[in-house]
Amino acid sequence: MTHPFSSYRKLFPILENTVQLSSCSQSAMSLPVRQAIDDYLAVWTTRGADWGYWMEQVALARAEFARMIHADADDVAVLGSVSDAASSIASALRFDDGRDGIVTGSLDFPSVCHVWLAQQSRRGAQVRFVQARPGASDTTARLVQAIDASTALVSVSQACFYDGQLVDIAATGAAARAQGALQFVDAYQSAGSRTIDVRAQGVDMLAAGAQKYLLGIPGIAFLYVRPELARQLEPAVTGWFGRVNPFAFDPARLDFAASAQRFNTGTPPMMCASVARASIGLLNEIGVPAIEEWLGLLSAVALEEAPRLGLEVVSPTVPGAKGANTAIRVRNAAEVEARMLAAGFVVSARNDVIRIAPHFYNTAEDVVGALRELARLTR
Repeated sequence: MTHPFSSYRKLFPILENTVQLSSCSQSAMSLPVRQAIDDYLAVWTTRGADWGYWMEQVALARAEFARMIHADADDVAVLGSVSDAASSIASALRFDDGRDGIVTGSLDFPSVCHVWLAQQSRRGAQVRFVQARPGASDTTARLVQAIDASTALVSVSQACFYDGQLVDIAATGAAARAQGALQFVDAYQSAGSRTIDVRAQGVDMLAAGAQKYLLGIPGIAFLYVRPELARQLEPAVTGWFGRVNPFAFDPARLDFAASAQRFNTGTPPMMCASVARASIGLLNEIGVPAIEEWLGLLSAVALEEAPRLGLEVVSPTVPGAKGANTAIRVRNAAEVEARMLAAGFVVSARNDVIRIAPHFYNTAEDVVGALRELARLTR
């Protein structure tokens, strides 16, 4: 299978000696990312403090993310994590007048679910977990069925961290709107590997961190809020960068920026933004639709090879029902992850699965080699 991005492999030094297939946890470091870190450190070393440079990097990172999801930069806030983004959103919502329900999935990432549960224990929300079965392809329908007139918020993971199963965010968003509810999309496991068009898909709110398929590092997340909605919400979780003019330094005035910038909190993560500007810029240069197509082919390779080797696939096996991550049942997953690393394969363990999660720089041979080594180690 010809690799369409072979010229880019040289940008990832680890690939010379190691096969990295852990993009559901941490992608390989690229030379542009390393250069961004070096540039940040050089500015710090030679200038001491340069707010102009820092703010420029944050703005450029926000613009690259906005470009990726087909939004305007002003409609994107910059925070420290997806948990922070969800908390800021939750603080701006009301759970009264008979509309107190939060619908989410039982396989969504715990961190976001915990934010919603905090609204239940403190603010009167009622969280309803839709049971999502590992390997299922009907989770979208289950979520849609659970939305009713009492629903205030629908929270979905576009791609599941555990088994990679996908949710059709356009369908769940439409169902939410039909009942007068809002939708929050956790795109941490999908942004950078799947095409996202927040306008075409009718997205209310979407958050993603940079560590995984966005090729960056932890410490920064991006929050898109639909412009009309942003102007209606006032978050109680806030900070000086959520103001109309952060540099007014007025402690007695709580005004909110006119756009999604009102969901900013404290000082943004400058070095992480420098990295995100470089990493997302690389993805935008290549084009996410082309990346998504290649990852679909690698998924097909994994789904074909794993059963042949006697491995149990936990992910959906229906074409198009899963993202880039293919989860394999392994009893002692953490131990096997370490042994895979010793054999030259970086994979990611979660509970009772090993996740094979390639990116555009990976080849079919990478995927097959990792699965064969996994089969050898688990016999």
